Amino acid sequence: MPGLIILGIIVLIVLLIIVCNIKIVPQAHAYVIERLGTYYATWDTGLHVKIPFLDKISKKVSLKEQVVDFPPQPVITRDNVTMQIDTVVYFEITDPKLYCYGVERPLSAIENLTATTLRNIIGDLELDNTLTSRDTINDKIRIILDEATDAWGIKVIRVELKNILPPREIQDAMEKQMKAERERRARILDAEGEKRSQILVAEGMKESAILKADAVKEQKIREAQGEAEAILTVQKANADALRMLNEAAPTDRIIQLKSLEAFAKAADGKATKIIIPSEIQSLAGNVTAIKELWDTNTPKQ
Repeated sequence: MPGLIILGIIVLIVLLIIVCNIKIVPQAHAYVIERLGTYYATWDTGLHVKIPFLDKISKKVSLKEQVVDFPPQPVITRDNVTMQIDTVVYFEITDPKLYCYGVERPLSAIENLTATTLRNIIGDLELDNTLTSRDTINDKIRIILDEATDAWGIKVIRVELKNILPPREIQDAMEKQMKAERERRARILDAEGEKRSQILVAEGMKESAILKADAVKEQKIREAQGEAEAILTVQKANADALRMLNEAAPTDRIIQLKSLEAFAKAADGKATKIIIPSEIQSLAGNVTAIKELWDTNTPKQ
């Protein structure tokens, strides 16, 4: 009976040891395994069993892209201007074994290498070129870091200059220059706006004058058309009257009477001299005689 208890205890201990040595590597991770102090294998994602007392997980490595923000580093340009520049490095681990055994404290190594590379590149540039060549500097640093970190199992994806801080007096001068540039652009925009406004006003006055002239022209045309139509109407009426008169075959007495009516209308005007045709004179005499004879024969009341 005591032997069974001891055997059960031993089996339980063995099971506990086996369970404790079953390892699951999560996604985007890798485990570096050492056996008796020597590199043995790199476990990828999945289920793995470690031999007790022989195998040891030396390092758990993340294969995700990582971001490291390094503090500002003092650098000197070719024209002896000291600036503070801080960088951001994006990298990923491609070989867990090299990352584990290639260099001591890999992040510190990347930081020191970045600072050294940055000083070398900025030292060949002047202040103006440094401020306007960020993309070029980023590419140069990335290429140099990527080549140097291959031996550490690290791939540098990109490098960004986060801030470039020149000396205070240069910052003040730059701020004044930027302010002057903003004011100059504001004046240009105001001048362009005023010019555009004047152009619009002039175009409006021009269009108004054109429309007014067109209206006057249209009015005169309509008046002329109205006068022409009136003249045509009068002429047509006269022509119709003459045609009807001719169709009626008037006698000489009727013609003389019509002439007298026309003379009466002419006499109503403001003319100071009127020339009376001989036919009308004789007709007027006849009319006077008839009037006197009428007055004589008419009994007085």
